[in-house]
Amino acid sequence: MLACLDVDYRPEVTVAACVLFRDWGDATEASHLVERGPPAAPYEPGQFYRRELPHLVKVLAAVPEPLEAVVIDGYVWLGEERPGLGAHLYEALGRRLPVIGVAKTAFHAHVAVPVLRGESRRPLFVTAVGMEARTAAEHVRRMHGASRIPTLLGRVDRLCRDS
Repeated sequence: MLACLDVDYRPEVTVAACVLFRDWGDATEASHLVERGPPAAPYEPGQFYRRELPHLVKVLAAVPEPLEAVVIDGYVWLGEERPGLGAHLYEALGRRLPVIGVAKTAFHAHVAVPVLRGESRRPLFVTAVGMEARTAAEHVRRMHGASRIPTLLGRVDRLCRDS
């Protein structure tokens, strides 16, 4: 099983969602989970991961079956040896589960693999830990959907916002 994760912050609650799917090319989810928690920690420069990490770990803890990989909205690496949210998630999960980061904007010191999807001229930026970044980029390229954003990444984003 594979998972896409996202987090939405609101003044009164933080919503973390997980969309589960079986194959990189799947058009529909196998199932999903939503966890509602307390408001996210305040933003600290250079410590963004602290806002999302507890919520991602909580929703993943509710997944009833083993996972092969996790896809997050954001970066795994912000630069050489500079961990982003995905690298911190990988550590929190005991380095047992590959984490793939899919970002919509380039980071100034990024080490990402650009991925063009559909008719878009704007790439997604893929980073990974626990698997080669080029392999992760190929998985993202193969994900279902004709647009820039893969179908199930769009689904988890909407699930967070609408729950």
